[in-house]
Amino acid sequence: MAHTLPRVGRLPDSAALYLLASLVVSLLASSSAPTPLYARYQELWGFSPITTTVVFGVYAVSVLAALLVLGKLSDHLGRRPVLLVALVVQAAAMLVFATADGVGALLVARVVQGLATGAALGALGAGMLDLDARRGQLANAVAPGIGTAVGALFSALLVRYLPAPTELVYLVLLVVFLVQGLGIALMRETVSRAPGALASLRPEITLPAAVRSPVLTAAPVLFAVWALAGLYGALGPALVAKLGGGDSPLLGGLALFTMAGTAALTTVVLRHRSPELTMRTGVFALIIGVAVTLIALEIGTLSLFFLGTAIAGVGFGAGFQGGLRTSVPLARPHQRAGVLSLLFVVSYLGFGLPAVAAGVLVVHGPGLVGATLIYGGVLIALALLALVRLFTPVPAGDPEPALSRL
Repeated sequence: MAHTLPRVGRLPDSAALYLLASLVVSLLASSSAPTPLYARYQELWGFSPITTTVVFGVYAVSVLAALLVLGKLSDHLGRRPVLLVALVVQAAAMLVFATADGVGALLVARVVQGLATGAALGALGAGMLDLDARRGQLANAVAPGIGTAVGALFSALLVRYLPAPTELVYLVLLVVFLVQGLGIALMRETVSRAPGALASLRPEITLPAAVRSPVLTAAPVLFAVWALAGLYGALGPALVAKLGGGDSPLLGGLALFTMAGTAALTTVVLRHRSPELTMRTGVFALIIGVAVTLIALEIGTLSLFFLGTAIAGVGFGAGFQGGLRTSVPLARPHQRAGVLSLLFVVSYLGFGLPAVAAGVLVVHGPGLVGATLIYGGVLIALALLALVRLFTPVPAGDPEPALSRL
């Protein structure tokens, strides 16, 4: 068990918890950092909106692949070695971004970045729970929103006010990752080594019986809220420009910042509410926020678009937090990384695949606004389906197998 392990590092557990949370923030910040730069990349290399969403989506696919293959590895090898290797790979991705001279290099950077992020997410989330179950739950829920918001706004500010924006943001992140790597080397390991490391690399999704029903309830909510994040990450700057924001990278980054920042704030505000109530709040807010956003697109009002974005951000924060809190605490320490990885698999399916489909619709379908209206309608439909599951009582006494395989 985690509390019986000898203390190897010199970093106090409280500081280690903040370090792990900061690493989630920086990983998600690096994933959203290219969003305000897509217009600049299009200008430099002349690619279409489909390419933009493919560059966006290939990251999500890479995260998925890493989660499926490496998501449970830290349950066997320990959190620290997995995180240290992931940070080295992430730093390499930042170098590829900073030196990219075309779409090919950009795609390579996104793939490498996704693999490193996917390998780290399960270990980070489980590590925070190992160190402090209560604060770890909150950190798991709030850190992704903070990271996504900070990365989008930080990148937008660099593009707007400093030279060499397509290099500088990645070099700054590279330094951050190196510093965090030193911190990881100083923290103690939170789980003992367990046999089965090679077997854990098989991309088999398993669910302990204790978390099966909560995960199946949370899955549609997580898919829907992360599909919302994918919409703003891939098409947010273009939508802002369409509504009169021009080509300002700051306004383009502000759309994703508003959504993710509101999500992070919502997570803190609702942290003491029951997980079930929090999830239901998230789904209702998602439906209202997306509806307001679609109305704003129809009538062409930028201020209403940002209002809808903020309401939808409440949906993201509440839905994601509720989904994690209903599931992860029920898993045992050596199951946590695997359960978290499964939840992130569902999340990143929602994050990447719908965004790529939207890019195809932008070019070969009804255009930017029409594609967004379709996307938003599908999101609302998904949220309504999630509500059905949330309000359907689970029959008492239903037998469940010791381990469920999906």
